[in-house]
Amino acid sequence: MEMMILGLILFLGSHSVGIFAPLWREKTVGKIGLNPYKGITSLVALAGIILIVKGHDNALDSLTWGWAPPLFTKHLTVLLMLFALIMLVSSFVPNNHIKAKLKHPMILGVKIWAFSHLICNGEGANVVLFGSFLVWAVLDFRSVRQKDRLASQADTVNHSPGVADQTINSAPIPQPSTFNTLLCIVLGALIWLALVAYLHNLLFGVYPILIPGVIGPNLAPAAAAVVMPT
Repeated sequence: MEMMILGLILFLGSHSVGIFAPLWREKTVGKIGLNPYKGITSLVALAGIILIVKGHDNALDSLTWGWAPPLFTKHLTVLLMLFALIMLVSSFVPNNHIKAKLKHPMILGVKIWAFSHLICNGEGANVVLFGSFLVWAVLDFRSVRQKDRLASQADTVNHSPGVADQTINSAPIPQPSTFNTLLCIVLGALIWLALVAYLHNLLFGVYPILIPGVIGPNLAPAAAAVVMPT
C-alpha cells in the first residue's frame, strides 16, 4: 500500500507544482532552464508510475474495504473511454475543433478516465488510485482555466483597439481544421477499439468487456452465460 501511495505522491506531485506553487516553479525554471526542469519532473513522474504499478497488487491485498459496482458501470466505462481517448488524441493533433473549444482536452480526458474507472472498480486500492487522479484532474483543470482567464484579461488591457494595434497583431491565427478534427475522432476510436479488443487485457490482464467469440477467450455456451448475464 505504501509503495502505491508514494508513487501517487511522486507522479501527481510532479504535475501539481503549477497548481500549488506556481511562483516557485517560475523561479526554478528561471534558474535551471525549462528543459532541465521538465527533465527532472519527467524522471520523478516516471518513478511514480513505476511505484504505482509495482505497489498496486499489494495495495489490493492490503485494503480490504470497498463496494460492488453494478454491472452497468462496466459498460458505461467502456463508452466513456471512447470520449476520453478522443480528447487525449486531440491534445496532440494541431488545429482541431475539439482543442479549440475545450482548451485543455488532455486534462478533461484524464478526468473522464479517472471517473469512469472509479465507478466500475470498487476495491479500496482502486478507489484510492482513481479517486486521487480524479481530484488532481479537477484541481488542475481549475488552475489552468484560471490562468486562461487571467491571460485573457491581460491581453484585453494591453491591446486597446486602434489602427496601430491592428497592424501589430495582423498575423493570422490558425483556424481549426475539420479534417484534423475528424482525424482525432478516428484515431481515438481506433485506439479505443484496440484497447477493448486486445491491449487492455495485454497490459492489465482483464478485458473491459466480454463478448464471447468476439472479445475475450472463446467460451462454452454455459460459461458464456455465466460471464455475460442478461
